[in-house]
Amino acid sequence: MLNIHNLSVSFSGEYLFESVTFRIGAGDRVGLVGKNGAGKSTMLKLLSGDMEPDTGSIAMEKDLKIGFLRQDIEFVPGRTVLDEAYQAFKEIKAVEAELEFVNKQLAERTDYESEGYSELIEKLSDLTHRFEIIGGYNYVGNTERVLLGLGFRREDFNNLTDTFSGGWRMRIELAKLLLQNNDVLLLDEPTNHLDIESIIWLEQFLKSYPGAVVIISHDKMFLDNVTNRTIEISLGKIYDFNKPYSEYLVLREELREIQLAAQKNQAKKIEETEKLIEKFRYKATKASMAQSLIKKLDKVERIEVDEDDNAVMNISFPVSIDPGKVVLEIDEVTKRFGDKVIFKDINLLVERGSKIAFVGQNGQGKSTLIKAVLNEFDYNGTIKVGHNVQIGYFAQNQADYLDGEKTLLDTMLDAVTDANRVKVRDMLGAFLFRGDDVEKKVKVLSGGERNRLALCKMLLSPINVLLMDEPTNHLDIKSKNVLKQALENFKGTLILVSHDRDFLQGLTQLVYEFKDQKIKEYLGDINYFLEERNAQNMREIEKKVVVEEVKVKVEEKKPQALSYEEQKKQKTLQNRLSKIEGEIADLEKKVAKDDERLAIDYEKLMADAEFFSNYEKKKNKIDELMLEWEEIQEILMA
Repeated sequence: MLNIHNLSVSFSGEYLFESVTFRIGAGDRVGLVGKNGAGKSTMLKLLSGDMEPDTGSIAMEKDLKIGFLRQDIEFVPGRTVLDEAYQAFKEIKAVEAELEFVNKQLAERTDYESEGYSELIEKLSDLTHRFEIIGGYNYVGNTERVLLGLGFRREDFNNLTDTFSGGWRMRIELAKLLLQNNDVLLLDEPTNHLDIESIIWLEQFLKSYPGAVVIISHDKMFLDNVTNRTIEISLGKIYDFNKPYSEYLVLREELREIQLAAQKNQAKKIEETEKLIEKFRYKATKASMAQSLIKKLDKVERIEVDEDDNAVMNISFPVSIDPGKVVLEIDEVTKRFGDKVIFKDINLLVERGSKIAFVGQNGQGKSTLIKAVLNEFDYNGTIKVGHNVQIGYFAQNQADYLDGEKTLLDTMLDAVTDANRVKVRDMLGAFLFRGDDVEKKVKVLSGGERNRLALCKMLLSPINVLLMDEPTNHLDIKSKNVLKQALENFKGTLILVSHDRDFLQGLTQLVYEFKDQKIKEYLGDINYFLEERNAQNMREIEKKVVVEEVKVKVEEKKPQALSYEEQKKQKTLQNRLSKIEGEIADLEKKVAKDDERLAIDYEKLMADAEFFSNYEKKKNKIDELMLEWEEIQEILMA
């Protein structure tokens, strides 16, 4: 589908990645991972055609349709949910407009016998035929079905998109991509701003998607549940394995150990050869042998071990002063926006040292309650902040409050006090902004880098209560792990809004679910909440239902004796099935050996056109055999 060859991109003379080569085929569900700023979003922009590479090429099949879900979604103001979803059908809408224009002309004219009227009738016929072929009579029903499947209600369809939160607008964009029937989906952090139930729905959709999918995500659990292949961009290179993220990490570490062992063994042989050269160099009778050994040594290709970018943040949240036992008391709090009630009569008591997660669908009031605590708007009821409470607040869009024209250093200096002014550079260094990085303008930073800067700036203020709204959005997996560790070690009080199951696991002791204008308490972490709500097991429940339906159908079907010809045909198919399984196993062993060779000498082998061609042929053959295996299985089970 997509062939990427020798792709290179540089910024300000430094390569983001160089001479990158890989292929994306049908059925690939690729997790594109790497540190913030490694070039993941740039790679998607290249694949989508939004950007041109410095060198290299991207070849694709003719008429390939690519859908790109970007991080930042911008809708035209004034459109309803349906209007925006209908943007998926540009050709249908264009033909529909022409039909409307022709019908209007026909209704207004009375020269029924004229040539012009006949031409309009003929045009109407052609347009009607075209409208039917491209699915014009089905698009309204399909759109409503998909929107309902994504959690919208019929009464939402005519509401303006401006009235919906980021997570719901992401669903509208997903609906558009789904309705377009694209061959390739490029998704840049699709789980940002989605609630847990929406993420589980998206997992199910992507797992059954017939085309290819390339996903940038920092949600480890989401990647493990969806992807069958991982491509990591690290230090200008890519590492590509047909494994989900967690399995890929294990495999890559194993390959590094193989490389280290091979490098150690080679170094030992080189050392022995150098000793022989030194021994024979000054002996006339052995000089020719020494020269021969020198030439041999010069030809040895030195084994290099893959570099791993292990730089991580060094972050901690020191408690300023000890507050009173009760840090927050919320009593009968209600919030309305116009006629819409967000939540009603909320009661919540937060004690010192509590670690609490707010979860629930988008638009249920999680962020709104936090903003009410910060007194950002009027509400009904009472919110009391405890004695000596010093709140640190990280907003969902905290990075947006940074001035893009200022440097990182100036951004920090704007918020310093006399007590911490001298610590600014050390703090930036702890968040991986070192040396000349501090003179960069904020606008050139990636989304994750901006979030790191916003976190760093927040630490300039004294804190003993942390209110954090989706702090992991845009953060790479390693940075998220460091942040989680810092929050686990935080001795103060934490209230955390997050959809990231892996991040929340073991971090909080209380979960409050926001639903139907109320909150419900769960005395445990996110795993306990998911068990209680059965959300984590939705896919197992769905599979169970499917299996039970199949069992019922099998039981209802009366067994019939097969004829001799049918038995013969079935035996032939079973023999072919066994042969295919053998061929697949053999090819997979060969591909695994090639992968090992690639791990040891990647650059040399990828430059070998014959090796690369044979390598791709084996992988393509496996795909073909798997397809044939599935077809035969379907025939045998029919």
